[in-house]
Amino acid sequence: MTHDHTVARRDFLWKVENRAWSTTYPRGSGWVRRTLLRMKEVFVMNEAQMIVEAFRRLETGQRAALATVVSVEGSSYRRPGARMLITESGETTGVLSDGCFEQDVCERAATVISNGQPTLVKYDTTSDDDIVWGLGLGCSRVIHVLIEPATNERIASLMQLLAECSESSTGGAIATVFRVEGDVDANTGTRALMFPDGTVDGQFVSASIFDDLSEAVQLGTSRIKRYEMADGYVDVFVEYVQPRVRLVVFGAGFDALPVIDLAAKLGWHTTVVDTCMRASSLERFRKADAVLLCRPEDVMAQVSLFERSIVVVMTHNYLHDLEVLRQLLPMRLRYLGCLGPRRRTEGLILDLSEEDSLNVDAALRRLHAPIGLDIGAETPEEIALSVVSEIKAVLSDRTGAQLREREGSIHEAFAAIETPRFSLPIKQLEVSVACKV
Repeated sequence: MTHDHTVARRDFLWKVENRAWSTTYPRGSGWVRRTLLRMKEVFVMNEAQMIVEAFRRLETGQRAALATVVSVEGSSYRRPGARMLITESGETTGVLSDGCFEQDVCERAATVISNGQPTLVKYDTTSDDDIVWGLGLGCSRVIHVLIEPATNERIASLMQLLAECSESSTGGAIATVFRVEGDVDANTGTRALMFPDGTVDGQFVSASIFDDLSEAVQLGTSRIKRYEMADGYVDVFVEYVQPRVRLVVFGAGFDALPVIDLAAKLGWHTTVVDTCMRASSLERFRKADAVLLCRPEDVMAQVSLFERSIVVVMTHNYLHDLEVLRQLLPMRLRYLGCLGPRRRTEGLILDLSEEDSLNVDAALRRLHAPIGLDIGAETPEEIALSVVSEIKAVLSDRTGAQLREREGSIHEAFAAIETPRFSLPIKQLEVSVACKV
């Protein structure tokens, strides 16, 4: 299978230029009569989208480099997959760390831009000398960063995949060669990509890469894998690229505003559904990607929801909540929460069970209600922080407890290099640099 990048790239540039990043909703005569939609005018981007936009805006003849964290050992501010675009004028987009080696990355990026050759750099702060030349961070980590020329030939397809994952309800995957040993027909920076629609593109250093890309998408995980060749091996970062988090809030009260604002700051795609159909909501929620004015009974016909959708019900109208939950509870959603005290939620579920033979215990287990983490929230802004924090915890399969109570490392351990058949000793990289001031 191949990907038609001549057409797709042109369509991709059009979308960026016209800010058409929002979900396409169904249209028809009923659409105009019952529902009003305002698409987002203020374009809030997550980091991946900012990098894509920065790449698109490179002027003709302006050169740049792309730096990607491909491997982490120990504690790190960012995980593998973090990226930063560096122009030859020194402008940067994206963050790789807590700031201790960005300057060195920029200096090495200038060399990469000049000679056109990718390089792999090892940043090691595990040495006892770190107290002198590593700013005394004491974070004891080893980070490998791949720096490569940001040319159309090398990364246009990568930028397209990042853009498509931001718009899709499913993720994609990238296999990037970052280390080559022996007489192997592969180069540093060689990539194979799997787009959200399942099409693949790029160069395949092994016949099993397609299966590995598929597995990354199915499991939603990244890993490093070693592919053994007849006269050497290649180490490949198989990266799962998450789709943009999609939050749908049913309700357009004053307390929904900080929820949308905070989610937008996190780069999430946000949709507000006003079940009271107030035209004023179109302007009031201008930071949302989309605003729908829709009666509760028309929800399923008008709102696009997927297994990965995050849904919050906060209409402040018992009958509206009842009708919305009637339609949402049978669906497979990543998260479903409902604002209100426990007794109110139990009343909603009991009413639904009498009408629709709903399993009360199962419904209460599925529904996050009362919604949010227990942080003593009182104001709308504090409640929004509580709600969004719980959503983030669920997405990360965490409890939301205090980090000081967590046993082991903060981040899940990144998988060690996997070998299909047998292992060869890993050679130390030639470049090992300390963090610079």
